[in-house]
Amino acid sequence: MISGTFKSLAATLLVLLATGCATQKKPYDYAEFKAARPASILVLPPVNNSSEVIAPYGLMSQATQPLAESGYYVIPVSLAAETFKQNGLSNPTDIQELPPAKLRQIFGADTALYMTITNYGTAYKVVQSETLVSADAKLVDLRSGKLLWEGSARASSLEQQQNSGGGLLGVLVSAMVNQIINTASDTSYKMAGITSYRLLRAGSQNGLLYGPRSPQYQKD
Repeated sequence: MISGTFKSLAATLLVLLATGCATQKKPYDYAEFKAARPASILVLPPVNNSSEVIAPYGLMSQATQPLAESGYYVIPVSLAAETFKQNGLSNPTDIQELPPAKLRQIFGADTALYMTITNYGTAYKVVQSETLVSADAKLVDLRSGKLLWEGSARASSLEQQQNSGGGLLGVLVSAMVNQIINTASDTSYKMAGITSYRLLRAGSQNGLLYGPRSPQYQKD
C-alpha cells in the first residue's frame, strides 16, 4: 500500500518537474552581444500597433532611464527626434527602415533600439477594467547590422487590482470606476514606465547585458 502511494507521488512529482522544465525560458544566446560590447544606444521612435496615438510618446519618454541605469550612453531622444524631423522623417516605420550604416553615420551610436508597441490603453471587459501596455524590442549593431538582442515585456493594472465584494453588481461597478480612474489619471503612462523598465533594464532573465558605465559590466 505504502509502495503504491510512493510510486503515485513519484509519478506526480515527475509530471510537475517536466511541466516546470517545459515552461522555463530558454537561455538567450548572447554571443553576438558579448562580441560587440556596445557603449551607446540610439532609441528609435516605436512603431505603434495599438489604437492609442499617444502610445509612442508614453513608452519612448521612459526608455532612457533604464538604459542609462544599465550602463549605456543614450543619444538624447529630443535631439534624435529633431534630427529626423530636419531630414523630413516623422513616421516611425520609415525611420526604422533606414540602413544601420546611415544611422551610425548621423548619430555615431554603436547600436539602435527598435521597439514595437503591441498594446497600450484601458479596456472594459464585462467584469473588469484593465490598463495594459506591452512592447517588443530589439537591439541592432549599427556597425555590423547584426541583431544583438531581442525581447518583450508587458505591464497590467490587474497585477495589483483586486475585485471588490458585493456580488456581480459590485464587480461591474468596480470595473467601471476603475476604467474611469485609469483613463483620467493616465494609468497607461504608468504602465508604460513599468513595461520600459522590465523590457530595458539589464540583469533580468534574458534581458540586456550591462553596459560599460555599470559596475556590473562584463560580469553578466
